[in-house]
Amino acid sequence: MSSDTIPQPPKKSASALAFDILLWGGVIGLLVVSFRPAEIDKFPQLFTEAGRMREFATGFFAPFGNAELFMSMDWPTYIGKMWQTIQMALWGTALAIIVAIPLGLLGARNITPVWIQQPVRRALDLIRSLPDLVVALIFITAVGLGPFAGVMALMFNTGGVLAKLFAEAVESIDKGPVEGVRATGAVPLQEIVWGVIPQVAPLWTSYALYRFESSSRSATVLGLIGAGGIGQVLLESVNGFQYDQTGCIVLVIVVAVSMIDLLSQIIRTRLL
Repeated sequence: MSSDTIPQPPKKSASALAFDILLWGGVIGLLVVSFRPAEIDKFPQLFTEAGRMREFATGFFAPFGNAELFMSMDWPTYIGKMWQTIQMALWGTALAIIVAIPLGLLGARNITPVWIQQPVRRALDLIRSLPDLVVALIFITAVGLGPFAGVMALMFNTGGVLAKLFAEAVESIDKGPVEGVRATGAVPLQEIVWGVIPQVAPLWTSYALYRFESSSRSATVLGLIGAGGIGQVLLESVNGFQYDQTGCIVLVIVVAVSMIDLLSQIIRTRLL
C-alpha cells in the first residue's frame, strides 16, 4: 500500500493549535501550582507509613478469613440499615424527579423565554453548589435526626442536578415533532406534552436511574451525621475501632450498590 492511500489525520489550523496549547498548558500549570497545596509531596508516606495501613487492613479483612467471626457479625442489622438507606435514596430520587421536571422545562432555552430561563438556571446553580451534608444539617435542625432529613437532603441536591440534565435534554430535541404539534393548533402546554416529553422521556429516565445510583451512595454518607441508614452503623464501628465490623458493613454496601448498578443497566438497556 502506497503512502498516498494511507488516511491522514485532519490538520488543525494555527489558531486551533494555539488554543489547544494554551488550554492544556493552563491545565498543566494549574497542576504544578496545586502540587503543594494539595500535599502531593506526601505521596511517599503511603509506603513509609505502611505499617499503620497494614494494622487497619488486618482488622478490616479479619472476618473474611475466619468463618466463625464472619458468621458472628450482626448481618440482619447491617442488611436492614442498608435497606433503609436504599429506601431513602428511592424516595429522595422520586421527589427530586417531581421537582426536576418543571424546573428542567423552565430552564430550557428553546421553550422558555430568557427572562425565565436564566433565573431558573442560576437558581439551579445555587442548589447544586450546596454540599449534601450542609443541606442535611439544615433539615436535621428542622425535623430532627432520622431518615426523613436524609430524604429531603437527597431531594434538594438531586433535584438540582436532574433539573439541569433535563433542561439540556430538552434543548437537544428535534424541532420537527414540536412544529408538527403546533401546526394542529395546539397550545404551548400541548406542544410540551406531545412534542417534547416523548422525545426526552427515555433520556430523562436514564438520568434518573444514574442519580438513584448516586443517591444510594450519598445516603450512606448522610447517615454519618445522623440522617439514618447504614452510615450511622458504619460511623459507630469506625469510632469504636471495630474494624472487623467495618469490613462487613462495607461489604454490604458494595453488594447493594453493585446490585443497583446492574439493575439500572438492565433498565437502561430496555429503554435506549
